[in-house]
Amino acid sequence: MAAIRDKTREGVRKGGSRARAGLAYLTDRIIEIAPRIPVRDLATLRRQFPGLGPEQLADKLVTGAASATATVGAGVGAAAMLPVPPAMPTELAAEITGVAAIELKLIAELHEVYGVRPPGNLRERSTAYLNSWSGERGIDVKKPSTVSGSLNTQMKHQLRQQIMKRMIRDLPNLMPFLVGAAVGAVMNRRDTRKLAERIRKDLRKVQVPWDQLPALPALEAPANPLELEE
Repeated sequence: MAAIRDKTREGVRKGGSRARAGLAYLTDRIIEIAPRIPVRDLATLRRQFPGLGPEQLADKLVTGAASATATVGAGVGAAAMLPVPPAMPTELAAEITGVAAIELKLIAELHEVYGVRPPGNLRERSTAYLNSWSGERGIDVKKPSTVSGSLNTQMKHQLRQQIMKRMIRDLPNLMPFLVGAAVGAVMNRRDTRKLAERIRKDLRKVQVPWDQLPALPALEAPANPLELEE
């Protein structure tokens, strides 16, 4: 009995270590790709969607991002329907990082639409958007606590919590007979829309009308941009 108990404890310990290592890897991967996400500035968005006001433009961005994350979810859901799921942990990690990139792009462009671009260079703004994504809140440039240009311990903890939430939600994707492409797509679309509504609610409180915005420089393009749907 003692031997069984010891083996059980060892299994739990190893499982916990693997989970922590997986979370650390995904957190570092998302941090790494954040500065490579191409973001359209307000001028570009207004050229691409002429005649739309801020709320209409924001609606367009949310619809596009929700469709994109749904496609990612459908891919993993479809893989789960195969008789032998191909490297599912890898597929799950790819979904989480893919969805994170799409949602980070959405958050950055929503800040542009509402006239609340955080200060700093490309990397500093990327870190601020990571903070916004992990905390599920908009950035108030008048409150330094919401504009974090450095990646501190608390922010890494928030990132890991956010990723853990997504992994727990995505666990059904590991059960081939319970979930398929349609369910994976619906779950991602729903969660992206929920995140966007929280961010927009915060941004509306600090929104700067377009006719009152100072002239802002064009956003610098990443050196090695990710390829994302727009």
